[in-house]
Amino acid sequence: MRILVVEDELHLSEALSHILKKNNYTVDVSNDGESGLDNALTGIYDVIVLDIMLPKMDGITILKTIRQEGIETPVILLTARGEISDKVKGLDSGADDYLSKPFNTDELLARIRALSRRRGEIVTGNNTIEFGDITLNTSNLLLSGVHGEITLTLKESELLEYLMIHKRIVCSKEQIIEKLWGFESEAEANHVEVYISFLRKKLKFIHSKVQINTVRGVGYTLSEE
Repeated sequence: MRILVVEDELHLSEALSHILKKNNYTVDVSNDGESGLDNALTGIYDVIVLDIMLPKMDGITILKTIRQEGIETPVILLTARGEISDKVKGLDSGADDYLSKPFNTDELLARIRALSRRRGEIVTGNNTIEFGDITLNTSNLLLSGVHGEITLTLKESELLEYLMIHKRIVCSKEQIIEKLWGFESEAEANHVEVYISFLRKKLKFIHSKVQINTVRGVGYTLSEE
């Protein structure tokens, strides 16, 4: 999962980035509203953690703008304000959840998992995703099957997670690059091909019936034998 953190308090944004990366999320950070909006409008994020009080553009304006542009990414609002009216305004503007500062990071992680489940992703409280005869634990990067298990690299795990979430849908190389490496990355199609090859070998190693199919000229999709 790729998460955008929009927070102007540097110590907090750095702490959140560290914690999320430690839990094997891919994280981008924006420290002001304008850059946060630019990133949010790309539509590549699975969850946005958005502070309300920001320089250059406030979080409510960002939220209203991305919803008007059709971006449905789940948003968790962060606010130091305790007034019910502010929380109601945020929810009415399109937020999916909110946390008041200071907050417990375990609660934030739990709410991120909850938002993932709401989107239809098969993610349990243990950060596992299932498809066919395989289970991917995104916390420890362990890929398990009926006949064995193997540890993936972080990028392999992110790629397999993306394919599992979009099961039976053809995912283009361009979509995969944007999601895993970001718009400004210099990653190319051959990067995707290399990691697809790695994953196929590891699926074969655990004797899984799950296959990564190539749709020539389009992309990749998962299927079961």
